[in-house]
Amino acid sequence: MAKQNDKRHTLKHLKVFRSELRNNLTPAEAFLWSHLKARQFENRRFNRQHSISNFIVDFYCAKEKLIIELNGEVHYNADAQDYDHQRTEYLES
Repeated sequence: MAKQNDKRHTLKHLKVFRSELRNNLTPAEAFLWSHLKARQFENRRFNRQHSISNFIVDFYCAKEKLIIELNGEVHYNADAQDYDHQRTEYLES
């Protein structure tokens, strides 16, 4: 089981970008976060804007190895969809 302190998790060079994303949540992310934070859902701990390797996922529960991504309009183009596909393949492995 990969632990959060695993070398692939929370890479330091992504710290500023993760922080920017956390400070600029989409309305959908803010709504979901309001239900996930502070172990409100099934007493599970979620992190928002968590990095795994060079990818930043919207929400991550380490105990369940669960990633939640909310993809809006910025993902509705060929380049973004290719990137999302590569990210999904990597994270599923």
